[in-house]
Amino acid sequence: MAAETFYFYVLLCNDGTFYAGYTTDPKRRKEEHNAGTGAKYTRVPSRRPVTMIHLESFATKSEAMSAEYRFKQLSRKQKEAYLKKNKGVNTLPCQPFTTPTVRNLFSGRTKSC
Repeated sequence: MAAETFYFYVLLCNDGTFYAGYTTDPKRRKEEHNAGTGAKYTRVPSRRPVTMIHLESFATKSEAMSAEYRFKQLSRKQKEAYLKKNKGVNTLPCQPFTTPTVRNLFSGRTKSC
């Protein structure tokens, strides 16, 4: 039996805000957020659709939850710096950006996860 992988992820919401969470299935979780059945924060129609812009994998749930907690303690400016510094950490297939805010955040980078 393969060991389960836990993920810390960051979503960019349609209104330009970030949402951070953890999951064992990033694809399913993103679909839930976009369907309005995810977290209360992303149920607000103006925040959808969301784009997964950051994903890190961990061996334990505790490690993923700790990463989420640490990220949520940062200011917006610190979160942007963290995402820019760790832009190569993503582990999902990438798709083109659709939000100008993200292009600015990643200094012209053209793909995200």
